[in-house]
Amino acid sequence: MTQPSPQQRARCLMVLGTSSGAGKSWLVTALCRWYARQGLKVAPFKAQNMSNNARVVASGDGLGEIGSAQYFQALAANATPDVRMNPLLLKPEADTRSQVVLLGRVNPELSRMAWRDRSEHVWPFIAQALDALRAENDVVVIEGAGSPAEINLMDSDIVNLRVARHAQARCLLVSDIDRGGAFAHLYGTWALLPSEDRARIQGFVLNKFRGDASLLAPAPQMLQDLTGVPVIGTLPMWREHGLPEEDGVFDEQSGVAGSVTRTVAIVAYPRISNLDEFQPLKNIPGLRLMWVRTPAALAALGVDDWIILPGSKHTSADLAWLRAQGLDQAVAQHAQQGGVVLGICGGLQMLGEALIDTQGIDGNAPGLGLLPLVTQFAEHKTVLHTRLTFAQLHGAWQALSGVTVQGYEIHHGQTQAVRGTLSPLESAIEVAPGVAWQSANGRILGLYLHGLLEDAAALKALFGAQAPTLSCVFDGLADFVDRHLDTKVL
Repeated sequence: MTQPSPQQRARCLMVLGTSSGAGKSWLVTALCRWYARQGLKVAPFKAQNMSNNARVVASGDGLGEIGSAQYFQALAANATPDVRMNPLLLKPEADTRSQVVLLGRVNPELSRMAWRDRSEHVWPFIAQALDALRAENDVVVIEGAGSPAEINLMDSDIVNLRVARHAQARCLLVSDIDRGGAFAHLYGTWALLPSEDRARIQGFVLNKFRGDASLLAPAPQMLQDLTGVPVIGTLPMWREHGLPEEDGVFDEQSGVAGSVTRTVAIVAYPRISNLDEFQPLKNIPGLRLMWVRTPAALAALGVDDWIILPGSKHTSADLAWLRAQGLDQAVAQHAQQGGVVLGICGGLQMLGEALIDTQGIDGNAPGLGLLPLVTQFAEHKTVLHTRLTFAQLHGAWQALSGVTVQGYEIHHGQTQAVRGTLSPLESAIEVAPGVAWQSANGRILGLYLHGLLEDAAALKALFGAQAPTLSCVFDGLADFVDRHLDTKVL
C-alpha cells in the first residue's frame, strides 16, 4: 500500500482513557457525529479491540468483522463501516485465549501465537489501515484501549501511544469521575507517559459526573498547574443516551418506561456476544430488561415473559456454565410451562439436541433439547448481511409472519432439523430457510440472525413500538459535546 502524501493526510484526534470503561467509545462516537456536522469527511479508527460484540462490514474482497463500537462510530460519522476502521479484533473464547480477526477475517496462525509476539506481525497492517483512512478523510477520530500508561505493556503497544505517534494525533484523556479518584487517575496517567507523549495531551475530560460541577474547584486549575493541560469538559452522568454499551451489560438502573407489562430476561453467560443488539428494548414502554445468572430469577418469570439465550463466542463452554448454574433446568421449565424462549445464534445452537465438532472449533456437547435441531461446526465462519421474510409463524411469534427484516450472521455452526430424540416437541418448523426455526407449540424461536430486535419492522410487529433511530441518538451525542466540551480545542 502506498503512503499518502503529507497534503493528503487527515488530522487525527485520539481519545485515550485512564481505564477501561472511562468513556472512550462513547466520546469517540459523539465526536464522529460532531465533526461530520461541521461538514468534514470523518472516519473512526481503533487499532485493536477486544470484544465479542462484532458487526459485519465491507472488506476489500467481500465481508468481514469489526468491533460493534467502530461500526456505530462509522455510522455516526456518516461513513460506510469497513474493516480498516478496526484492523485487529480479539474475540475472547476463554480467560487466556482469543480468536484473532485481522482485517475482518479470522487468522488461525495469529490466534495460536503468544499474545506479546503478535505486535510486530500485526503492526504493518494497522499502520497501513490508518494511513489509508487518513488519505481518504479530513479527520480521523481514534480510540485508544484501556489505559496508555500500562507500563508493563508499553514495549508491545500497538493501540495507544504507538498509534498516536504514527498519526501525529492530538489527544484527549478521559476519566470516569463516578468511580472516584479521577484527578489522581488523570495526573497519574499523564505522569507515567514519556515526555514526548505527554505533549500530545491537549485536554482532560471528566465523565459521568453527578452533582454541581462548580464544587470541583479548585481541582481542575490545580491539575492544570501541575500538568499544563486544561480540563476541557465535565460531562454529566447520562444513562439514557441510547448508544449500546460496548464493554459490559446494559445499565439496569435506568428504570422502565411506564408500568411493567412484560419482562425480557437475557441469560448472561460468560462468553456472551453481541449484547449490544438488545439496546433498543430499553426504550420499549412497559418492557423490563434484565440480565439473569440464577435459576431463581427465571423462576420468577410469568408465562408471557421472555427468556433470551443470546449469542456466545464459545457455545459449548457457555452450555456447561448454564448447566453448572442449574439454568438449563430453569429454561426448560419455563418452556414446558408455556413460556416464551428466543435463541439467537449461539443461543439457537444451545436450544437444539447436540453440538457436533469434528474440526476442533468449539467442542462437542449435548444441547438443551428444546428444539429438534443439530448443529455441526464448520472450519469456515459464516459472515453475512442477511435480509429475510418470515414464513407463517404461530403462537407468541405470530406477529412476525410475513415481516421482512434485516440483520447479520456471524457463526461457525450449521444447523439442521432432525427427528426429535431428546426434544418433547415433535418437529421444528423452518420459518426462514437455514436461518430460523420455531417449535410446534409456537413458544420457542431460534435463529441465526443478529439484529432482529434492532429492526424497526420487527419492533413494530412484536411490541407495537418504535425505538429512536440511531441518527437521532448520534445527533443527541453531538449536542451533548456542544453543551459540555470546550469545542475550541477540537
